[in-house]
Amino acid sequence: MNHLMPPEAPLDMPIQNLRQLYKDADAPGILTAKKTCVWRFAVFAPSFAAMIGLILLMWHWFKVDQISALEVFLILIISFSFFWISLTVFTTLMGIYSFVQRRQDSPATCERALHVALLITVYNEKPWYVLGNVIAMLERLNKSHHIHEFDLFILSDTRDERIAQQEVRSIHALRNDSLPNLFYRRRTKNTCNKVGNIADWVRRWGAHYPAMIILDADSLMTSDAIVRLTDELASDPSVGLIQSFPRLIGAQTIFAWAQQFSNGVFGTVFAEGLSCWAGQEANYWGHNAIIRTQAFAACAGLPSLHRWFGETNQILSHDFVEASLLRRAGWGIRFMNRISGSYEETPSTLIDYIKRDRRWCFGNLQHLRLLHSSGLHPISRFHLFHGAMGYLLSTLWLLLLVMWALIGDNQEQSVLAYFSPINPLIPTWPEMTDGRPVLFLLLMYATLLAPKLLGVMSLPLMGLNYRRMGGVGRIIFLLLCEIFLSLLYVPILMVQHVIAIIRSFLGYHKGWEPQTRLYKQYSLVSLMTFHACESVIGILLSFGIIIGFVTPWLIPIALSLTFSVLLSYFSGISLPKHMDQSMCGTGFFIDQDIIHTAHCYRAQLRDYLENGVVSPTDLPNYP
Repeated sequence: MNHLMPPEAPLDMPIQNLRQLYKDADAPGILTAKKTCVWRFAVFAPSFAAMIGLILLMWHWFKVDQISALEVFLILIISFSFFWISLTVFTTLMGIYSFVQRRQDSPATCERALHVALLITVYNEKPWYVLGNVIAMLERLNKSHHIHEFDLFILSDTRDERIAQQEVRSIHALRNDSLPNLFYRRRTKNTCNKVGNIADWVRRWGAHYPAMIILDADSLMTSDAIVRLTDELASDPSVGLIQSFPRLIGAQTIFAWAQQFSNGVFGTVFAEGLSCWAGQEANYWGHNAIIRTQAFAACAGLPSLHRWFGETNQILSHDFVEASLLRRAGWGIRFMNRISGSYEETPSTLIDYIKRDRRWCFGNLQHLRLLHSSGLHPISRFHLFHGAMGYLLSTLWLLLLVMWALIGDNQEQSVLAYFSPINPLIPTWPEMTDGRPVLFLLLMYATLLAPKLLGVMSLPLMGLNYRRMGGVGRIIFLLLCEIFLSLLYVPILMVQHVIAIIRSFLGYHKGWEPQTRLYKQYSLVSLMTFHACESVIGILLSFGIIIGFVTPWLIPIALSLTFSVLLSYFSGISLPKHMDQSMCGTGFFIDQDIIHTAHCYRAQLRDYLENGVVSPTDLPNYP
């Protein structure tokens, strides 16, 4: 299939030594701007202050006679968790401040043309699903006015021969005089999965392309977004990678809608704050980003990680690590959240979401072993640590829940009444009569809900009008729906994160599995098997509440876990047909035209491949 690829242009990509310092001779070297340092102080200082304040407050509350080791342990767990919650709140507040200040993000003036490769890695994906997006993107790129040159590569690691034949058949049908810039390569061995797939392209064809845009199988970008990223990279010689902010699209179910609403409304203002304090030390999310090819080849070759008994594992959550290595070598990493037209899709059901989370958990926990790597920027280390904490915090919260449930009784009229007053070795929690425990819980809940409320309040700052989105009443209704769904599913996800952590430490990982792109409802047997652990915990909690052993304040968590099978089924219920993108509260962030075009191409390519009904060259408006 060499005729489906351009001539090779080899580029060396050495494996990096994480124990030795490395500076790229071609990197200009950058210093963190003073303004960025101010942003970081404005976010991290109050977050640490909030954590310390909570430690002092709880220390005072729990100090009856003498603070026990168990109490110190609990105070530290709760306060440490509160730091990460506070960090989200202050990042959101920074985003609001940036919008209020009307911080400009003017397009770069670019006079240097780049030859850019768009790389889409696929593994047993439905070809019509991927190529629908491909045609929509190439159609717009080929018709738009810009000075750059773009080629799109389908880099296949597909193992299913039937799917592989469909891939080749599709490419042959699409590669005509109208789409000469579409290429295809299938590896005989999928060594190192996506990391190896990209590295193979870099080593064989990378020298011909100064820049590459990495896309996932469900990625979709407008021509304006692609050209804007390219202009920014071409005009800034200090940057090695620019990450866009992918907005979620394609919600077909209740669960996917909640994610899409959160991403579009709350995520927008959070991303604004993150871009402020990230500066030139931003992160990489593995897709919808442009990368300087030469820099990536010189600095981001990933080694294997050694495990027990001489075993080795590849680095799975490679994106965080690649960004850290680029920054270590002297290249800037930028997060441009205001580039519109960058999209991706989200899992449709709770089970699909959890399966993806398990892959991410295994990879993110690997980051803990990379924190000691030589020469990493402190913010890069923070990104690595933060990725792991996203899962480890669930373990801390579950530990608190178990202690609350098992050691408690209902004799103390306290919100936190789970220590027996009979046992002198176990402390007595503060009385409810002074109101402080109630204030404590209100503080925790208010902090958790604050980013959501701030996100909705800041919509006018993003140029949106409540009336255009259906009015304040509709927005409040959608917000309450999202909060209600979050309260239902968070306890289930907490338990599943702990399961994922245990699987990771036991080394139980199935490797690279294709993500479920198309909506499907799982059978009752599958649901019961998958959620057996949560169901058992929920039943035990409910029984403890009924007999009076467990505090009734845990009723919401107990109900969520007990009915996890039913809630998981409910997550896959289709959205009402009238509930369009504008109803989701995110429609005004999205270019509906390119999404519609991609869906039309998907449908007709599906007929062509599976039913032989329509030839791609007969598609309306075909480029």
